[in-house]
Amino acid sequence: MIETIIEITFYISTVVTLFIFMLPSQYVPKRNDNNNASSEPKTTVQVLVLGDIGRSPRMQYHALSIARGGGKVDIIGYHDSEVHPDISSYPDISIVPLPPHPSLLQTSNKLLFLLFGPLKVLFQVISLWWILAYRTKPAKWLLVQNPPSIPTLAIASLVCFFRQTKLVIDWHNFGYTILALKLGESHPLVRISKWYETALCRSATAHLCVTQAMASFLKKEFKLKSPILPLHDRPASHFQPITEERERLEFLLSLPQTSPVRSLVKEDKVKVIVSSTSWTPDEDFSLLIDALCRYSEISNTSKPQLPHILAIITGKGPQRDMYMERISKLQRDGRLRKVAICTAWLSTGDYARLLASASLGVSLHTSSSGVDLPMKVVDMFGSGLPVVGWGRFEAWPELVTDGVNGKGFGSSDELVEQLIDLLGNPDKLGKLRVGAQEASSYRWDDEWTPIAGKLFGLV
Repeated sequence: MIETIIEITFYISTVVTLFIFMLPSQYVPKRNDNNNASSEPKTTVQVLVLGDIGRSPRMQYHALSIARGGGKVDIIGYHDSEVHPDISSYPDISIVPLPPHPSLLQTSNKLLFLLFGPLKVLFQVISLWWILAYRTKPAKWLLVQNPPSIPTLAIASLVCFFRQTKLVIDWHNFGYTILALKLGESHPLVRISKWYETALCRSATAHLCVTQAMASFLKKEFKLKSPILPLHDRPASHFQPITEERERLEFLLSLPQTSPVRSLVKEDKVKVIVSSTSWTPDEDFSLLIDALCRYSEISNTSKPQLPHILAIITGKGPQRDMYMERISKLQRDGRLRKVAICTAWLSTGDYARLLASASLGVSLHTSSSGVDLPMKVVDMFGSGLPVVGWGRFEAWPELVTDGVNGKGFGSSDELVEQLIDLLGNPDKLGKLRVGAQEASSYRWDDEWTPIAGKLFGLV
């Protein structure tokens, strides 16, 4: 009996000892030493994106602003596409790529997905824990993009506890409201997701969020006690209006996407509209397709003649192929005679020039929560591009002033009316463009420095 107790005690002590030795190292604040003050960063921050870094502009802007302010940054996420060109020019910004899912776990089979889905989450858990707890050095701050919240918030909270790192959550939306788009608000998994998100976010030192409406929601519904700081998206410096018509025309003619209507571009008989989409359920792309079909039908009988439309759609996402098949069928059926629709994935610089060269931007973001905002509209304003967008949610007026820099719509019929009204009346479109250019004057650093810069101790 005694030998058994001794043996059990030995095994338990061994496990406890191994656990203690394997704990992540803790963040230790640097001492104020005048001799080393110039060589040490003002702060250290890990920026975590459980997604493609290149398709997460706000988190890239955070990293750039921290580095400009004298901080050192590790930006952690999937490195699938091109990042902002300035990131590589800062020696104090390091990209730490997350490993992609094993190809074995990729499947479109719904039955296999039920098995592979949990395995993919387990793979993410292991990858996040290894990189945050061991591969990277301890940092003073961990800035996490939310959503996705599963498993990000759980791993981030645990790592911050062991490493004595301060957790800051940057709220873009809510994970449970996005899940509700697929499963319905009353689904048990949605309720569990909401409880998970609500419980784990309380471990954060502070919260940043994209709208004032979201800040109010977090305070009221999540009952958060830590500071909640609204930090609106603003355009980065590379989004600038193009004032020279010759420069705008040369860029449009250089794009492969304009080749089918190149002669119309030269004669100024086509209007370029741009919509950037993630091809997900919270952006109903059928609204734009239906509106363009109706526009094409009306334009054939209207007097004076309405201009042709070239719709350039940028972005990547799961529903892209489905919609492109539908567009191809409509083209074959002759329902898009005065409309050409094409997709593009452009470099950061070319995307900015496209926005500055287009006639009108279209936002299809419908907001699963009602309190988030599409960053694409901010980029459009930065380029002096007026916008029409889905405006039937609470936070929309925080971004767009109706009739000044854009217009909101609530159906495909309303969108058709706006396309006809604006593209057929250059003076009305020009008035909105002036408003968009005025909206572009307030930039990202103007918003970030007094809020996030102060939080991270950089000002």
